[in-house]
Amino acid sequence: MSFPLSFRRNLLGLAFLLPTLAVAQTPTSAPTNDPQWYLLDPQQDGVMGVSARRAYQELLKDRVPTLVTVAIIDAGIDTAHVDLKRLLWKNTKETSGNKRDDDQNGYVDDVHGWSFLGGPDGRNVDIDTYEDTRVLAKLQPRFQGKARTSVPAAQRADYDLYVKVKKSYDEKLKENTQRLADMQKAYDENAQGISMLKQALNVTQLDTATLHHPPTQDPNLLRVTAGLYENLREAGYPSLDAVLAEIKEAVTDTKNQLDYSLNLKFDPRTVVQDHPDDVKERRYGNADLYGPDPSHGTHVAGIIGADRTNTVGIMGLSNNVQLMAVRAVPNGDERDKDVANAIRYAVDNGASIINMSFGKYYSPQRPAVEEAIRYAGSKGVLLVHSAGNESKNLDQTMQYPAPVFQNGQRIPNMLTVGASSRANDAGLAADFSNFGRHAVDVFAPGNQIYSTLPGSQYGNKSGTSMAAPVVSGIAAVLKSYFPTLTATQLKSIIMASATPVHTQVQQPGTNKTVDFRELSEAGGVVNLYRAVELARQQVAQ
Repeated sequence: MSFPLSFRRNLLGLAFLLPTLAVAQTPTSAPTNDPQWYLLDPQQDGVMGVSARRAYQELLKDRVPTLVTVAIIDAGIDTAHVDLKRLLWKNTKETSGNKRDDDQNGYVDDVHGWSFLGGPDGRNVDIDTYEDTRVLAKLQPRFQGKARTSVPAAQRADYDLYVKVKKSYDEKLKENTQRLADMQKAYDENAQGISMLKQALNVTQLDTATLHHPPTQDPNLLRVTAGLYENLREAGYPSLDAVLAEIKEAVTDTKNQLDYSLNLKFDPRTVVQDHPDDVKERRYGNADLYGPDPSHGTHVAGIIGADRTNTVGIMGLSNNVQLMAVRAVPNGDERDKDVANAIRYAVDNGASIINMSFGKYYSPQRPAVEEAIRYAGSKGVLLVHSAGNESKNLDQTMQYPAPVFQNGQRIPNMLTVGASSRANDAGLAADFSNFGRHAVDVFAPGNQIYSTLPGSQYGNKSGTSMAAPVVSGIAAVLKSYFPTLTATQLKSIIMASATPVHTQVQQPGTNKTVDFRELSEAGGVVNLYRAVELARQQVAQ
């Protein structure tokens, strides 16, 4: 699980250190101060939202929804969040806290879900290694220093994997070492500059309100604050302190990757006390759904189904949903065994939709995951998977869980989702998003998405991890109001709702300009309004 941080955002706080660069820029789309821009309508509001509010107001107001369960396979959820606690799925056959497996399903006290990253003593895995690291640690003792010609023919497939994974591991090690240095420098410079500007203005915070009406008449400071105000509005940040906090989070995340995720000797799995190579093992873990850091999963949960009936916080996409928490994603790469078991747990406990905001580039136990995906398909469950945040073309590089089975067949009950931005301009495809004319099904808003955070807080996050739950939320709405729709019909409708967009955009990770339509199978951004229209036509037939 990786968290994108655009380089241009690192520089936002530096603008006032270079006054000649702090010139206000005119937004390329109609401005909106609504933090939940992704719920808005492209035509009515001028941003590339999914028309959720319009759909509720015009198409769904006289319809009665049924209850739908959405499983969130992630790092954990803050189940006490004021905007989520009413929506939690509840295992009515289990009694909370009695330390007994009341329903005899193999999971003790699984009242709101289960964690496959916990141990029987209550401890939990936080950071884990990358799959590259695990594979290299396993193969390096056998092949280090050897030439392919010296390896027996029966072992050459493993040797070739060793060479491939050694290359990707070395690249990650080099990239993260440089990134840590760059981000630490960006953080230090931004922190110093923000402190200087606060002193110059005699203020304690530099939010958009202060920058828009700064307490000064100094023409240089006015020019600087005007530029920063426009930059923050365009990027969707409430303050310069929020920019600084995101850079600091990226510094910490990158350091953890170097210290742990890329450490060939690090193995936190003893915490779980399972048998990691036994993919048939199902009964392990604990009932701690919060875990060491539920920030990512809590944010995902709010996008899908934050309480629409209270008067606080935000509104989730779905208005009649139960949120099932399944913890299987550490800081690092998730393990195939845990993913397979998480999918099975969600299916067996009544989930209609499973959100999977995670991914990696090696899958040593791929058959076990595919078996679980087929099982979900046999039960009519739709899986929604994030495409990844490495600006890669997935038509050329496989990311797992893959959109196809090992036999090459397209997975009929899974959607792979790229991330889009708010403006219909050259930046419509989020600069971090993976893409693929065939491997990625569709795009959804995933850049600067405002949602729930632990401690009943709220904030922005970016990533295809945020785009996937937008699609899961849309799927939940469709299943709720049109319960006869199958998983394959939901997938078809959601893809068809994304009218192809022919905006010329920057291809993620390059300076190349391409037609946005060429970045995914559907060629557009999902739209709930259009999806509801299509669903009505489908069920009327």
